[in-house]
Amino acid sequence: MPTVQLTPGTYGRDAADRRVEAREPTLEGARAALECFYFAFNNRSLEALAAVWAQNPLISLNNPLGGITRGIDDICALYQRIFDGPARVWVEFYDVVEYAGQDMVVFAGRERGELTQDGVTVPLAIRTTRVFQYFGGELGWRQVHHHGSIDDPDSLARYRRAVFGE
Repeated sequence: MPTVQLTPGTYGRDAADRRVEAREPTLEGARAALECFYFAFNNRSLEALAAVWAQNPLISLNNPLGGITRGIDDICALYQRIFDGPARVWVEFYDVVEYAGQDMVVFAGRERGELTQDGVTVPLAIRTTRVFQYFGGELGWRQVHHHGSIDDPDSLARYRRAVFGE
């Protein structure tokens, strides 16, 4: 039966690598996969990050700077540039509502964090939606879509200046 409820807790710099638990066909398994994403991102682990995403050419990542990126190879390449680049970024997912069905869960909430580059720190406030699908016991829950947006034009401009020098 579908549920709509607040997700307990937040997912941020203290997130754990819960890939084994993410194989469970339960809502807690989906939450484990979500936590794995934040573990991977905040620890700059491309290997863990690739394990969170589904292997399908139509998976997509839509973000305020990179536009729409599709497919695991291009998504990993984008994250590799972030991880290897001069900016240091951390984020925490909070105020999350989960929309859970039998084999798909949508997590919608907010991210807060910081981007630091060349001595300049920019606070981040991002509206975020992540969609996970269950692919069976061998693969478990995998992310199939992410959408993030920055609503405040001044914040987006500061973020763009910090990253692109605009």
